[in-house]
Amino acid sequence: MTVLAEQPNPKIIPVIPIRDGVVFPNTEIVLTFGRPRSLTAIEASNSSDRLVALVMQKTPHMHEPLPNDLYTVGTLARIERILKTDNDVNALVKGLSRIKILSYETIDPYFQARIVDIPDELEVSDEVTALVNHISAELKRAVNLGKSVDFLSFMNIMSGLSTPEFANHVASILDVKPTDKQLLLETTNVKDRLMRISDYLAHEVRILEIERKIASKTQEKFDKSVKEQVLRERLKTIEKELGEEGETREIKELSDKIKKALMPKDVDEKARKELKRLSQMSTYNPEASYIRTYIEWLIDVPWSVSTPNNVDTKEAVKILDEDHFGLKKIKERIVEYLAVMKLKHKQSQEEEAKKTKQNQSQPAVPATAESYYKKHKAATPTILCFVGPPGVGKTSIGKSIARALGRKFVKMSLGGIRDEAEIRGHRRTYVGSLPGRIIQGVKQAGSKNPVFMLDEIDKVGADFRGDPSAALLEALDPEQNYAFSDHYLEVPFDLSSVMFITTCNILDTIPAALRDRLEIIHFPGYTEDEKFKIARDFLLNKQLEAHGLLMENCAVSNNAIKTIIRRYTREAGVRNLEREIATIFRKIAREIVEGKVKKRLVTPVQLHKLLGPAKFTAYLAEKKDEIGMSTGLAWTEAGGDILFIEVAVMKGKGNLFLTGHLGEVMQESCKAALSYVRSKAVLLGISEKFYQTVDIHVHVPEGAVPKDGPSAGIAITTAVISSLTKIPVKKDVAMTGEVTLRGRVLEIGGIKEKVIAAHRAGIKTVIMPKDNQKDLEDIPQYVLKDLKFVFVDHMDQVLKVALISSLKPVEEEVIPKTVPQHLVARLTS
Repeated sequence: MTVLAEQPNPKIIPVIPIRDGVVFPNTEIVLTFGRPRSLTAIEASNSSDRLVALVMQKTPHMHEPLPNDLYTVGTLARIERILKTDNDVNALVKGLSRIKILSYETIDPYFQARIVDIPDELEVSDEVTALVNHISAELKRAVNLGKSVDFLSFMNIMSGLSTPEFANHVASILDVKPTDKQLLLETTNVKDRLMRISDYLAHEVRILEIERKIASKTQEKFDKSVKEQVLRERLKTIEKELGEEGETREIKELSDKIKKALMPKDVDEKARKELKRLSQMSTYNPEASYIRTYIEWLIDVPWSVSTPNNVDTKEAVKILDEDHFGLKKIKERIVEYLAVMKLKHKQSQEEEAKKTKQNQSQPAVPATAESYYKKHKAATPTILCFVGPPGVGKTSIGKSIARALGRKFVKMSLGGIRDEAEIRGHRRTYVGSLPGRIIQGVKQAGSKNPVFMLDEIDKVGADFRGDPSAALLEALDPEQNYAFSDHYLEVPFDLSSVMFITTCNILDTIPAALRDRLEIIHFPGYTEDEKFKIARDFLLNKQLEAHGLLMENCAVSNNAIKTIIRRYTREAGVRNLEREIATIFRKIAREIVEGKVKKRLVTPVQLHKLLGPAKFTAYLAEKKDEIGMSTGLAWTEAGGDILFIEVAVMKGKGNLFLTGHLGEVMQESCKAALSYVRSKAVLLGISEKFYQTVDIHVHVPEGAVPKDGPSAGIAITTAVISSLTKIPVKKDVAMTGEVTLRGRVLEIGGIKEKVIAAHRAGIKTVIMPKDNQKDLEDIPQYVLKDLKFVFVDHMDQVLKVALISSLKPVEEEVIPKTVPQHLVARLTS
């Protein structure tokens, strides 16, 4: 059943805009008015029936709203009391009914509008009763959760109001937006209004519950903090009564750890001094955490912990051979280094034993840090520096050394480091400061004598934050590192027992002062034969396991491995070779999974399908003797290779053209070769004036590849002479050596790689300087058996072997006797 109130006739009354709020019927509220129109409307109403229409503004911040800026639904209210102040009027108003503004009659001096009451649509049903009961219960719950409600208003709501009055009173105390309250005011159906009120109140209760939980957690934390503080104060009082004042459990634990760390005397004093400061500080002092962290670092650094120095040269050789193929000279040098270390360590132990017997009556703890470190300083050889191209095993051989010694291994990459504090640490004054990476590495190892590898030392940079390479000077100097100073620790640490190994690709970027402290060991690139054996014996098994394959269902032939090395890789190490093998196994793994094959043998023919077209050209010896073309030998980081020198002679004015991306040294070799030919023109069977009528062009193929060095001197000279004399150069002869203006052949480097390249290319005879005969010891025997070596010290010997026929000297021109004497000088010039 729906009950509608009787709708009265329209009437005209003053209208007062309200900035930010809604007055509901059957409720009382105190409002403050200060705008001129509002004050005038109150005075006009107060002089008549004291009725006003209260309507909310659509825009709260508008000072002088117009009729269009006001909602059309408001509340008819009676002014109960007025209290005037200096510029404002406080009025107690009571809402009477909902009204709707039909039209505005006047705007100035105040709003007057024709209004009509809006009756409530009240539906008497069990659902409405249930809504009223539910809202009453939720309101009580909200009040219990801390909702701020005037006590009289709350008691009035709970005193049994009619349903419309109940809805109006609850709506007036809801904590919702003014627009939501306006929506409630405009809702004429009481049931719909109660449902909206129920939704708003439920949301408010959820917010109050969350606030209660947050407040509860905060209170718990506060209570816990207060409880801890009270307990600490009581504990201090108890300790004071027991005569243990100042000794908390944490301080006692740190003190015991300092004692167990067996620090040097001055470090121990520093740690206990900081511990005393910590014990006198409040737990809430921010500096307490910094001091605690510092003490923990001092405790964690291995001052007296070391691993046994087990140096067994036979075992070391075995481990190095297991982990690395080839590198014979490198391994010999490392074993020699370890042998020296063993002898010096044994000698230092004997001296220590003698001193101990002589000074048994003296205290065990040294007087100063310096005396302590000098006394216990391990006699360590110089710092090793492994230099070589990428992928030749510099870093991995450091791990093998650590395994051979039974020591911990620590690797620190220096590439891109530009801050000196990365090495020495940060001062403790900075927030989040830490020791340098050297001390961190030693702590990580848990031993004061690890094998410490400083990788990529040639890539250390420098900027406004300092020069890290300068900080390394002290750490890598055996005469100073017994008392290495870290900015964070502020106490010296003994690094003399640490075996430092550095690696780099080039030496040029390492500062001279740092390079002077290093013992340089050069790592050459692997030869093709060494790469083949590494791939066959190590890489294949490693990649088979990595790809889940077995030797029964996958194999790579020896010729395929050699083809991959020659045609698909060109490097000093074996990283790209391993990648190419991995690519093959990935494709085979897919074929096996898809059921296409069960077993696969990879041959050279199949490489094009598996790896694509060959990336590099394998140069072989020429098929026929050529005029103006000789075969030189070149050294590269990827090994050796043959080099063709082409010379063309054409009509001209004596110009020399050089092409093929030649470096300055190689260009000078070309000029020296031409000068030698000109000086020996007659003996070589060439006209003395040949250079006046011809231009000579020297070209080395593969123009995009830079080439440099003096070792192509005799090959260039031979090609020039062949081109001028029209005598071909033998196709199966390769040569290397530097030439001088007098024709002498000088010693060069890279013999091993060059000779192996000549053997691979099918060369039969190799011409090289006589002083390089000693370098043949490093060349495999199977290569030496297949090649004929001619050792020379002059170009005359080179030409006898390289050219297919001997040279015939040109007879000197004879000046006729009939020629007048004054013309002789011109003819001979």
